[in-house]
Amino acid sequence: MSKIISPKSNKRLPQFIREKHIENLGMYLKADDSFSGRRDALVILLLYELGLRRSELINLKDSDIDFYRKYLKVLGKGNKERLIPISDQTLQLLKQYMQKRNQEFDDTRTALLVTDKGKPMYPKYVYNLCKKYLGAVSPNDYLGPHVLRHSFATHLANNGADLNAIKELLGHSSLAATQVYVHNTIDRLKGIYQKSHPKAR
Repeated sequence: MSKIISPKSNKRLPQFIREKHIENLGMYLKADDSFSGRRDALVILLLYELGLRRSELINLKDSDIDFYRKYLKVLGKGNKERLIPISDQTLQLLKQYMQKRNQEFDDTRTALLVTDKGKPMYPKYVYNLCKKYLGAVSPNDYLGPHVLRHSFATHLANNGADLNAIKELLGHSSLAATQVYVHNTIDRLKGIYQKSHPKAR
């Protein structure tokens, strides 16, 4: 039996939210202009637009945002620090949220994102927010925060981003961890092949 090599089991492919559902989510989130509405929209946006892990999100501080150089400083796994570029639109949303937060809660804090009671956000809180909003637009089985990180990487790969760049943005230690997202481009490649190759039709 020691000489028998067992077959490799297929790795479970990461679920992701389709781009059309992300667009629907954006419109859905814009409807609420309250503090909690702005905060919820920002949570979803930071997870998807920057590909953050949930732990990275809840550990963000005001000082991690560089509004001048337009990047976010993130402390990832193994205390590995990385810088992620932020769009002008997201920076503007961050400013608006912080102003609203400071009006609602006048105590000193270190956490960027807080609950409705002004306390630092915690893992279950983020999970419940994601489940609530993603469930309104997506038929996926899993609707936790990590699916937005998967969506971030998948959409970058589908739109031609370099794999090494995706690796750096995600904070992966090796390229092998990032390559799992390439599978999601197969549907796009099949479409191109069937449309372009004379023998495919």
